[in-house]
Amino acid sequence: MINEGIKNMIENNALALATANKEGKPHVIAVGDVKLISENQLLVGDNYMKTTIENIKINPNVSLVVWNKEGGVSLEGIATYYNSGKYLEEVKRIHKGYPAKGAILIKINKIKSLI
Repeated sequence: MINEGIKNMIENNALALATANKEGKPHVIAVGDVKLISENQLLVGDNYMKTTIENIKINPNVSLVVWNKEGGVSLEGIATYYNSGKYLEEVKRIHKGYPAKGAILIKINKIKSLI
């Protein structure tokens, strides 16, 4: 699903990650150091994401946008939060120097080009 060009864009640029609370109010943050771990799964570290994590626990539907000067993509998926286990250990390896309190695994189910 995610080709090499999109993988490179995801792993080499900051992304916007959007969640919504129980009232549907959106919340968006910038995330970096996102890692593609399969053809349709992204791993994001929780360093300082209190509101984002609260929202994911209420509503796991998320949207991401990544872009550079050549173009961009919008991704939609389902997020699962882990505060222990293999995904947290992988995030700790990636996020040296940050607290890495948890890991967000996002299964991508839709990709749309921004151009």
